[in-house]
Order: sequence, then structure tokens, then C-alpha cells
Amino acid sequence: MKAPRVTLDQWRTLQAVVDQGGFAQAAELLHRSQSSISYTVARMQEQLGVPLLRIDGRKAVLTDAGDVLLRRSRHLVKQASQLEDLAHHMEQGWEAEVRLVVDAAYPNARLVRALTAFMPQSRGCRVRLREEVLSGVEDVLNEGVADLAISALNIPGFLGAELSPIEFIAVAHPDHALHRLQRTITHEDLQTQMQVVVRDSGRQQPRDAGWLGAEQRWTVGSLATSATFISNGLGFAWLPKHLIERELKDGLLKPLPLDQGCLRKPLFYLYTSKDKTLGPATQILIELIKRFDQLPLDAHYAAPEATLEAEAD
Repeated sequence: MKAPRVTLDQWRTLQAVVDQGGFAQAAELLHRSQSSISYTVARMQEQLGVPLLRIDGRKAVLTDAGDVLLRRSRHLVKQASQLEDLAHHMEQGWEAEVRLVVDAAYPNARLVRALTAFMPQSRGCRVRLREEVLSGVEDVLNEGVADLAISALNIPGFLGAELSPIEFIAVAHPDHALHRLQRTITHEDLQTQMQVVVRDSGRQQPRDAGWLGAEQRWTVGSLATSATFISNGLGFAWLPKHLIERELKDGLLKPLPLDQGCLRKPLFYLYTSKDKTLGPATQILIELIKRFDQLPLDAHYAAPEATLEAEAD
């Protein structure tokens, strides 16, 4: 890649000339001599091979080419400034990235609210979000490639902070054979029908969580695929209520009248890495996840008036 001929300082100088309305005003703003400012701009035009300014009376006015280049340069200078700020924050212990792994059953709406509130406080810290199913979260946490993890599993060796339970409902299409029984459904009834289960994404000890030992079982890769199958009459499943509210409302899914176990409410937990000291950005994100986990899923989000602050170690 060819090295740039014009420096960031030169672009800043040109911006000052245009924004301040002249060379003298720019020199005063930048605490430099007027001749130095004039030379910098002249040198830029020579290096770029196009005129950037023309003198109209006593005022420097952009040429058409100068207008285009100046607008692009503002983004360049802003990004360079943000890069320097990020380096400064990292020097103070601020993380460049937070890695978050979440069980796919956890409501996206709560994550969106937490991350929306995190953005203005992030100081350039990125969030790397990864979705897994069941023990897949545990594997990622144990491998040390996650700073935070949200799971309904009790992960050995980690102390999790309690989050809200998620409601799972046993459902099938209204025309499914189980609903046509028109009575309370037993465990034996379920075992004669096809159950749709979501594949555990873990590699170490994958689980058959929720499978009742039905004679027929289809395994799919995601909760969304499971909901689609069930909505089209292909089997039954326990699905998160927040994921299927529209299908329930539209009559594509109907809760099964089980004699027991129609509802499951597993408690979710927020885990932190044991191998990494939590930085200020991670601490802020933890508090935001906890805060927005307590709100109803249909609650209107409003940005908090006061932001959370964390001191760098």
C-alpha cells in the first residue's frame, strides 16, 4: 500500500482555514504563524496536484475539488482522533473488546436494550456477541474465549449472578393430533408423537435436555427453525414464550393441555470469566445486563438519565 503524501496535521490545518474563514484566523486558533499556515496549504495542493482553495476578496473559499476532499478528510481526522482516544483508554485499563456468549433462548430484546445503553458509555469498546445452545455456552466459557456468559445451566466452577427465569411453553399446531384428543394430555400421549428438539451446540458433553424419549424425534439447529416446524404441524416442542408470541396470537400455535409440565421456567445466570480481570467496560455491561433483565419484555425502553461509571484499576 502506498504511503499517504498528506498528513493528518495538514488536513487539520485546511479544516481550520475553512472553518475559521481565513489564514490569519486559522493561525490564531492553531497557535502558529500565518506564513506557516499558508505554506502548509500550498504544500498540500502541490502534493495532491489539485487546487483546494481560491481567494475571494480576503476570504479563502474552497474549490469544488477542495470541498469534496475536505468532507472526506473530516471523517479521516475524526477516526484518527477516536483511535487516539481508544489508545488512551486502553492505557488506563479500558478494554478494546468484551466477548459475550449467550444461550439462544435468552430474549434478544433485553440484550438490545442493554447494548443500546452501553454504546454511549463504551469509549470505543467493541462487543463480540456469540449465540450458543445449552452446553455450547459452557464450552465457550471453559475455553476462556468469553468474558461474560448467559446460560440456564449450572456451570461447574463458576458462580453465576441470577437473572430472570424464561418461560417455555409446550405447544403444537391447533390441528395437531394431540389437540384433537380434546382432553388432558399425558406423558404417554407425548411419547407416541414426534418431538422437535434443538441441537445442543456443545462439543464436550452435549445434552438431550427436554427430550421425553418420544418414538420420533427431529433435531434442528435453532429455536426459530423449531418454531417454524411446529407452526406447520410438524410435531410438538417446548418453546420460549417470548419467541412465539406472534404465532400464539395468530393461532398458528396452541399450548398443549398437559396433566403436568406444560410450563417450564428455567432460571438464567450471568457468568464471568475466571481467567481475566474484569475491566471497567465489562463491569458497566454487567450492570446494564442486570438492569434490563428486570424489565418486562414489552416495556418501553428509555435511555437512562445518568450513566454508569467504572473506575479503571
